Amino acid sequence: MRIFGPAGFSSTRFFFTPGRICRAALLALLSLTALAAHAEQQLVWATGAYSFSDERGGFRITGASGIGTKEDPLVITEELNSATPVTLAIRTTKPIQPFGKAGDFANGLMYMRIDVLNNSGQAWVEFQFELQEILDQPSVFGDGLSFDQRNKTPENIWSSSYADFDRNFEPYDRLLFKNGKIDPLKTASFYFLITDYTPRWTFYLVQDPRIPSS
Repeated sequence: MRIFGPAGFSSTRFFFTPGRICRAALLALLSLTALAAHAEQQLVWATGAYSFSDERGGFRITGASGIGTKEDPLVITEELNSATPVTLAIRTTKPIQPFGKAGDFANGLMYMRIDVLNNSGQAWVEFQFELQEILDQPSVFGDGLSFDQRNKTPENIWSSSYADFDRNFEPYDRLLFKNGKIDPLKTASFYFLITDYTPRWTFYLVQDPRIPSS
């Protein structure tokens, strides 16, 4: 509706029907809900020269820090809601340069600490990590990716909850922590060195909590 004010100036007044108001309110509510869901479900965390994603599902990353040196390792905090294997996707965010400066380059040397909250409701009596350069395919010697395979007596592998570990190479790159337990709602830390002498843009870390066999 157009109305005329003083001195002949005109202005336009709009009238909203109840139906229009309801639709506008609904659209605003849907937009806010989508934004909240996006903020709550952050899939990618970046730190140092890498990003870390829980995009494969089954667990949730809650934090990431560090650059990957022995003094300042990459620290990834996670929450696992079941006792089934989950896969962490790792990607480079900086240029690849073997043995380059950590934090500025993806250099193929990654000191890592994984802090895992057991929210599965079951105790974990073992915990295994497996590296994969290609998703769902074993990592072989020729790809250069391993848990510091060249070091026969590693001193940089430990866990807050397990006394011992085994490394298994060819055709897999696996690291199994054993002789311990992680009770429900408890957090355990795992520390290890990943080496990749032919760095790639993307690789994967499969995490497999084990429960007692019946």
